[in-house]
Order: sequence, then structure tokens, then C-alpha cells
Amino acid sequence: MTNLETDPQEQICVADPTGGTAIQVLEPRDVPLGGPRAMTVRRTLPQRGRSLIGAWCFVDHYGPDALGTRGMNVPPHPHTGLQTVSWLFAGEIEHNDSTGAHAIVRPGELNLMTAGQGIQHSEVSVVAGGDGAATGDRTATGDGAARSSGVGDILHGAQLWTALPDAHRHHAPFFERYVPPVFEHEGAQVRVFLGSLLGHTSTATAFTPIVGAQLDLPANAAVNIPVDSGFEHGVLVDAGQVTLDGEPVPRHSIGYRAPGADGLVITAGDTGARVLLIGGEPLGEQIVMWWNFVGRSHEEIVAYRAQWQSQVIEATTDDGRFGRVHGYSGGAPLAAPVLPTVRLKPRG
Repeated sequence: MTNLETDPQEQICVADPTGGTAIQVLEPRDVPLGGPRAMTVRRTLPQRGRSLIGAWCFVDHYGPDALGTRGMNVPPHPHTGLQTVSWLFAGEIEHNDSTGAHAIVRPGELNLMTAGQGIQHSEVSVVAGGDGAATGDRTATGDGAARSSGVGDILHGAQLWTALPDAHRHHAPFFERYVPPVFEHEGAQVRVFLGSLLGHTSTATAFTPIVGAQLDLPANAAVNIPVDSGFEHGVLVDAGQVTLDGEPVPRHSIGYRAPGADGLVITAGDTGARVLLIGGEPLGEQIVMWWNFVGRSHEEIVAYRAQWQSQVIEATTDDGRFGRVHGYSGGAPLAAPVLPTVRLKPRG
């Protein structure tokens, strides 16, 4: 997913070593993905109070959205220095990228795109067509079986980014898919889609010590999750009433816990709950994140933007930094916003 803000702010991101036992609540802000009929996402990372949770540097949470009135149609756009983590609860999204990867993102299936030195991709919500071909603005049922449907179809999920550490951020781009098994822990249903948790490890490529998992809790359950005490963690509440270590975390917010805890207690209310648990070892590096680029300096961001504009927006080339997306018919790639008038420089 892209950041479609026309005036994206510079994000100076640095791991916060502050310890302690208090839970910090990160509230979302609404960000529209496009024009007046476009869907709106809830963005909890980055924000002024916190910009990183381990290597996780970006969290957009969306839906449930009825696709009969609006949907996701994100034209080709670039990324550098990060991985995109696509995770759905309902609906389907068609993904095309400049490595040649084409995939239908379905609920319970991780789609992981490593941008590395540079990539571009498109994302379109899927409607079941008669020929089964991807046509843009399409919907499908949460079980992945595409079928004709009406305005009641929904899209619901999260798009997250992880920042690549300096040693790996110039890696060649690639795409992976992983379907995590569902297992039970203290009555909760758990899917570990990235990293390791509760003795289960994802086969998807991770460049830092990290965890990403979905937990579905039954009504009034209190689940104790043993975790690495060197990690910081965030719990994104998708559905239900939730407390984290006894502190309430409102729906659509993230409850943050600093390093130092060797366990997290997640408690659900009367209707049960669904959460995403993210975390990892503090990155320990400053990053500059502007628009869809993650870099380390003002000069890098300026160069990435200039290459995107010259190689993709002003000319069409398959062999530039970002390659070329084939298979998207919804219009031209996104032009980069204008850079701010002040110099982008990491501080911390």
C-alpha cells in the first residue's frame, strides 16, 4: 500500500530504549487512499509519539469496507528500504509488482514484498468476474472462493511495513507468500505469519529478530503469551474489547509495551477479540521515511524521488531502479509528491 498523502511529512525514526511497565496507547488517524470514493485507512504507525516497534515502521488498518461503494485501487508506486506485509481478514487484493510477481492476497495468507534497493507495485480490491481474471475493483469472499456478489462484500485487513536494516536495505527485490498454520494457545487461535512465537516460526524472510501474528480470543479469555524480553511489542486491536497487561486498548489502536517483559497478557471482553501482535528487537538505527521511501539521508530520498520521476513518470523503462509493473490497467503510476522545502536529516 502506498502513502497517498499529497504533503507527506518527514518521519525521523529511531528506536526508543525507554523501558518500564506502562502500556502506551497509540491512537489511529484517518488517511484517505485517493479521491472522495476511495476507502479510508486508520494509520497508527508512524506517529509523533512513536515511530518504530522493532523494525515495524508503518501500520495501516482498514475495513470492514463495503466494496459496492468504494474499494482499493492503488496504481503502481515505488518503495525502497523496506518490506510490505499484506494481511487480510476478509476480501481479496490483486498484487502486481516489477519483479513479475502476480498474486491474489487472501485472508490468512501472508504476502511479503521485499523492496530492497527498489521496486514498484499495484494493489486493487478484487471483484469476482465471469472469467475469473483480475479486472480491478473486484470482491471475493473471505474463504478465498471467488463468487459473484453485491454491495455486501467487504475488504478488511492491514498493511504493514518493516524497515530493512542497513546491512540488507540494498538487497535485490523479491516476493514471497506464506500460509501460516492455525494452532491453539490457551483457547486462542494463533497464526504466526512473520518471525517466531510460541514455538512456531514463519518461513517468510525476516532481516531482523521480529514477530507478527494474528490472535483470535474467545469471549472473556485471558491469554498469557511468553515473549522475548529483548523485544518491544505492539497489540493492534481489530475487533472486541481488549486489555493488555490489565490496561485497556481501544479498538483500532495499538497498545505498546517496551522491552523488558517476558510475557504479555491479552484479555478479551464478552464478544471475544481479534488482534495483531507485532514486535521485535529495537532496530537500533535511525531511518528517514518520506512518502514510500525509507532511506538514511536527505540525499538518498532526493535521489530515489528523482529516479522515480525520470525513469517511471517521465519515461517508461524496465531496467531502472524500480523496474516496471505489467498487468495493471487502471491508469498511470503515481507521481511523487513535491519534497518539503527543508532539508531531510535524521536526528535523535
